[in-house]
Amino acid sequence: MQTSLVLLKRRHFGPLFATQFLNAFNDNLFKMAMVVLVTYTIYSNPATEAQFNALASGLFILPFFLFSALAGQIADSSDKARVIRFIKSAEIGIMIVGSVGIYFELVPVMLAALFAMGVHSTFFGPIKYAILPQHLEPENVLGGTGLVEAGTYLAILSGTVVGGIIPPAWAAIAVILVAIVGRLTASAVPYAPPEADAPPLKLDWHLIRNSWNLVSGTMHIPRLFLAIMSISFFWAIGAVIIAIFPPLVKNLLGADESVATVFTAVFSVGVALGSIAINRMLKGKVSAKFAPASVIVMGLFIVDLWYSVGHWGPVGGQLIDWRDFLSLAKGDRVFIDLLGISVAGGMFVVPLYAFLTTTVAKSMTARTIAANNIVNSAFMVLGTLIYGTLVYFGVTIDDTLLFVAAACLVSAWLAQKLHRACD
Repeated sequence: MQTSLVLLKRRHFGPLFATQFLNAFNDNLFKMAMVVLVTYTIYSNPATEAQFNALASGLFILPFFLFSALAGQIADSSDKARVIRFIKSAEIGIMIVGSVGIYFELVPVMLAALFAMGVHSTFFGPIKYAILPQHLEPENVLGGTGLVEAGTYLAILSGTVVGGIIPPAWAAIAVILVAIVGRLTASAVPYAPPEADAPPLKLDWHLIRNSWNLVSGTMHIPRLFLAIMSISFFWAIGAVIIAIFPPLVKNLLGADESVATVFTAVFSVGVALGSIAINRMLKGKVSAKFAPASVIVMGLFIVDLWYSVGHWGPVGGQLIDWRDFLSLAKGDRVFIDLLGISVAGGMFVVPLYAFLTTTVAKSMTARTIAANNIVNSAFMVLGTLIYGTLVYFGVTIDDTLLFVAAACLVSAWLAQKLHRACD
């Protein structure tokens, strides 16, 4: 770990790490500020709030489905540092629009900015992986990848907490300032032109055809198919759980936005802890050995969360804050369930991502991640649509957790097939 941390001081890694951190931080600051504002201030109907959260999750995810193939091609065929700087410049304009939506409580404007941030993150995503082999020695690529992942989870946590606790007017200013700082750090990322020996790559601007060709070309390889499908089910599960948090906290647990923020923070910390634990258990070897058991444990914690929420009891008129929530014995059980879900989830998904990035040629890494992002996004959008549909037809928010637990079994089956095929 000491050797990896030294990379933060290097010009070929430190600015990239800072830019990625600020990118994830701003995404989650904006999303959380918007969701809290809409759930606790603008709307007052549980079904409407649930549908809004599902719509917001779907809008942010949709660009990954539409534009990932093009993003992967651009990352593999262009100077990645120049692309990063262009993307971070665009973020400033997007956040100006988003801040107007937050400040004046304009829901359509906030949703438009959220979609644009999804586009922004879609084009940045493949680059953060593809640029590492160009800037780092082979023996440092894995350490650099680990630091990027750890920084992302820390950024999700801190952005979520800040977005949930500061007033909307402050959030409107903060997202612009963070975008400006991110552009400054992007200026320090060294140039990273395409690989000299890589074959020429012609960009395909036909989004549907491009996406289809990339996914079909990747998914026909059995080991990549199983890994991507396993990851996709995981992110569909995660998308539904995150969408459930705000309405579940307010309407079923009788708690305020601080508890919803803590819930999301616990989830982020748990994934980070799971990532560290699985790396120790596997001793650096990329393997799906523990993936099936991890996702089954995740499903068991989800079932226990469903039971805890379903037997919570009547909710009073006054919403309680996170301190009062923690003082409740049954509140501890809910937090333990959330921690268990996220730790097991981190143990499940991190080795699968490492598998994707270490079993393909360096010149194909960005496009492999892009193909994974397309399938992941399709599953996440599908998951949020199913969630919104279930709520629309009267399925209670807590009962949707049972559908999520069932999806864990499918992920376990796919991960077991991957383990048998590759280990």
